[in-house]
Amino acid sequence: MISFIKTVLLDLKAKETKLEDLYFILPSKRAGVFLKHQLSTLLEYPIFSPQILSIEEFVEDLSGLQKLSNADLLFRFYDSYKTLTPKVDQEPFESFTKWAQMLLQDFNEIDRFLVPQEHIFDYLHAIKELHHWSLENEQTDLIKNHLQFWSKLKEYYLIFTEKLLQSKLGYQGLIYREAAENLEIYIENNKYKHHVFMGFNALNTAESQIIQGLLQNDLAHIYWDIDKVFTDDDIHSAGLFIRAHRNQWNYFKKQSFNWVTPHYSEPKNIQVIGIPKLVGQAKYIGQILEDISLHNKELKSVAIVLGEEHLLMPVLNSIPNNVPQLNITMGLPLKFVPLASLFEQLFSIHRHKTDKFYFKDIIDIVSHPSIYNLFEINHKNSSNAIVEHIQKNNLVYVTTQELKQIANNTSDELIELLFHSWEDKPKIGLVNCLNIILRIKKHLSENKNINRLELEYLYRFNTLFNQLLELNYNYGYLNSVSSAYSIYRELLSVETLDFKGEPLEGLQVMGMLESRVLDFETVIISSVNEGILPSGKTNNSFIPFDVKIENNLPTYKEKDAVYTYHFFRLLQRAKNVYILYNTEVDALKGGEKSRFITQLEIERIHHIKHYVISQEVPVIEKKLQHISKTQSVLDKLKDLSLKGFSPSSLTNYIRNPIDFYYEKILEIKEFEDVEETIAANTLGSVIHNTLEDFYKPLEGNFLTLEHLNTFKSKIEKKVTKHFKALYKYGDFTQGKNLIIFEIAQRYISNFINSEIESLKLGNEIKIIAIETNNTIELKIEGIDFNVKLTGKVDRVDQFNGVTRVIDYKSGKVEQNKVELVNWEDLTTDYNKYSKSFQVLCYAYMMHQKRKIQLPVEAGIISFKNLNAGFLKFGKKQSAFSRIKEQLIAEETLNNFEIELKKLILEICNPDIDFIEKEMD
Repeated sequence: MISFIKTVLLDLKAKETKLEDLYFILPSKRAGVFLKHQLSTLLEYPIFSPQILSIEEFVEDLSGLQKLSNADLLFRFYDSYKTLTPKVDQEPFESFTKWAQMLLQDFNEIDRFLVPQEHIFDYLHAIKELHHWSLENEQTDLIKNHLQFWSKLKEYYLIFTEKLLQSKLGYQGLIYREAAENLEIYIENNKYKHHVFMGFNALNTAESQIIQGLLQNDLAHIYWDIDKVFTDDDIHSAGLFIRAHRNQWNYFKKQSFNWVTPHYSEPKNIQVIGIPKLVGQAKYIGQILEDISLHNKELKSVAIVLGEEHLLMPVLNSIPNNVPQLNITMGLPLKFVPLASLFEQLFSIHRHKTDKFYFKDIIDIVSHPSIYNLFEINHKNSSNAIVEHIQKNNLVYVTTQELKQIANNTSDELIELLFHSWEDKPKIGLVNCLNIILRIKKHLSENKNINRLELEYLYRFNTLFNQLLELNYNYGYLNSVSSAYSIYRELLSVETLDFKGEPLEGLQVMGMLESRVLDFETVIISSVNEGILPSGKTNNSFIPFDVKIENNLPTYKEKDAVYTYHFFRLLQRAKNVYILYNTEVDALKGGEKSRFITQLEIERIHHIKHYVISQEVPVIEKKLQHISKTQSVLDKLKDLSLKGFSPSSLTNYIRNPIDFYYEKILEIKEFEDVEETIAANTLGSVIHNTLEDFYKPLEGNFLTLEHLNTFKSKIEKKVTKHFKALYKYGDFTQGKNLIIFEIAQRYISNFINSEIESLKLGNEIKIIAIETNNTIELKIEGIDFNVKLTGKVDRVDQFNGVTRVIDYKSGKVEQNKVELVNWEDLTTDYNKYSKSFQVLCYAYMMHQKRKIQLPVEAGIISFKNLNAGFLKFGKKQSAFSRIKEQLIAEETLNNFEIELKKLILEICNPDIDFIEKEMD
């Protein structure tokens, strides 16, 4: 394969042109590196390097203007806007940027295509007046303001561009317009310069005039990179612009139109592969590279062209280890850099003046990968201390001073930088961000295994914040953190981290525009989906479609044709082409292959191999875990047995043995997050503790109406006390928490009312025990040590002489949850019989300790089902029969004891694994 660049150089050499005297003008800077390389291979002796410029560099030199950054343009445009707008009507900078950015793009297009400004702005205003005609004689204020905006567009443009020209500054379009106006003077002063234009396609009007002017004055050659297939087909979009140049330029009416090649029709291996998801494409690219490497093919002739820029990182992570060299010819947008999320979070928490910060924001910031290690002092990380303290004390909002205290004043300076209020002053925020960058840089520099990529991230963000600080110093338009955040995000969306490498060696990774003028034997193109390549109908402009057509401005049709050219030009000299597209249906894009693929198939010039890699969801056979009981597990079980099994731990085993293993053997505790809303277990604990405070002093006494009325007067005080103890510093004075606080009081009040009603009906209630701890020893055949059973009973009382063992439940429990048919089911079905198991366990322990005399009743009081009263355990003869036995006698507990011992024996049996149960 002879590349386009080499073909041009060979032609110039054949014409015996002095190469060192030429001015090469290329579509991009990157192509210049390849041009120099090809030039060095053709020379027989050293020469001075010719001038090699990108078209933008050449036009900038021709215009005499210096190009401004996007942010600088916005500030200068706002200056012009304020000059033309009465103070009372002026928008703040933050809202101004939202529409000014689009208007600047329109100014850019108008100037690049040399549209007469007077004509287009007057035309736009007239159209808007027609659209807003009204039968009313008087226009509304809304219509007046709307029309006033359109009438001022011309003034905005004139004042803005006049100020820029006075300062010898400009945006791209203005630079192009000035360059076109300076062409005659340039030609007059450079009669002996010879220019070579290479590989151009879509030209704006200014470029077209400049190139034509130089051609007609014999000061230039132009080399097109186009194939015969595209020029001969009058409707093929890839040749749209070059056919227009050939037909419309006066130069080609006298000169022949050369450099139309036949390479596209040469045999090629073209594979079209449909792959689900972006990551799927990245992984498949890795497989292609692996295959190429195995066949010992040189990777410097291989290019990966990414249709979507954010696919860069997944692709880099998918490149095989045996790829020795890599060159990235595209930028990584700063918004995809990990450091961007840190500053996003900082702007988010400081946008409003506050002395307290939400716990999740604090945790996100102190745990951020760029910040976390800065808290490391003397091998202790105060970031961990902050997170643990917040979770342990249930802190929802925390002040900067409290954070310092939590960290034991070991990280005061860092906490100040991160959390000290910016006071809605952008300067404070920007300086803080710069200082944070310096702290991170210092830490990275002290680290022996320094990550140079992270240092590059820091440098780019340092540049960005310095730019913002300088612009605000010069103009002072950032009057709030919100406005600074707005312009920061604007800059972040356009700034890129540019990679530098050896462009002539190794695998090339690039975007579609970076591929201009370059040729590769093997090309891998990703994201060839409709809406991406080409991008389709996007109209980010104030200028309507018909007005653009009227003034020869590019529309989405021309933009699509640009990408059509780049796509098909990549295929011209390539031998192996892999075209990847996303088959996954997406709400906005993806799922539909590009029209480029359809066009390739319809042309029938090449044999296309089309594959679709289906995303079949693998049927993963769920294997329930089996944990065998090793000696260490058995030792742990023995320790547990000697300390005592609780009814809840036993029911946890019944529910799922694996959960029991994690909780009791491995001692893995459930993660305790901050309770923003009071959790159900906290509510239950508050109710239990409040009732314990009330009833504990009455043990051994009969309950009276006086007792109960006294309790009612103390409900709020006691509930508040226990919420403060359990909910720590959490706020329960408003929102959902206030509702839950009131619910707790209502549950307790309703319970006490039910006790009052019971006493009024003549019932006698004697309190036997409240929240009493019980521990008993069991001798189980097959276990060579005594097993303990331990548990706390909520309440034992005598109701009209009948002893009751009562368990409180804050949730809703129905009568059928404390009923039993077969004793064997008690230890097998958690959902149906766990409540029965618990109350029988409590009755069994208290009987063994001789604290109660049989027969007794055991059951549940459900605070969410108080109307059902005391839900007594009952033994039924069958599932459909009525309860026969509600009094628990010796026989009942004997039957329970058999099932209890069987359960504990199973837990301790070394031959029975912990087997996971399939949960619903």
